[in-house]
Amino acid sequence: MRVAVTSQGPDMTSGVDQRFGRAKFFVVVDTDTGESATHDNKQNLNAVQGAGIQAARNVVALDVEAVITGNVGPKAFSVLTAANISIYIGATGSVRDAAEQLKANKLEAADNANVEGHWI
Repeated sequence: MRVAVTSQGPDMTSGVDQRFGRAKFFVVVDTDTGESATHDNKQNLNAVQGAGIQAARNVVALDVEAVITGNVGPKAFSVLTAANISIYIGATGSVRDAAEQLKANKLEAADNANVEGHWI
């Protein structure tokens, strides 16, 4: 499964970024092969508004089946779910830890956003 993990840094040892729209990076991990690729999110780090929506659109374009993050707002949640992307919230530890937790079925898919918009 291809999954995008919000990340504070550019690699698998980086911590999971608790923010979705303003995450520093998205690390796309193939949970079957362990391969990863990093995509920066710098255009949304300081956006006045719309960071979640634009980040969600960017993630949809990465052709992933799921997102792992700490928190996600309602607009980003809507964009991701409309694209049939599962969202797993509350992840902690490194990107590698989060991918392994998903693979081991230790994370549950969210059925709603868990923060209001403009959460920083």
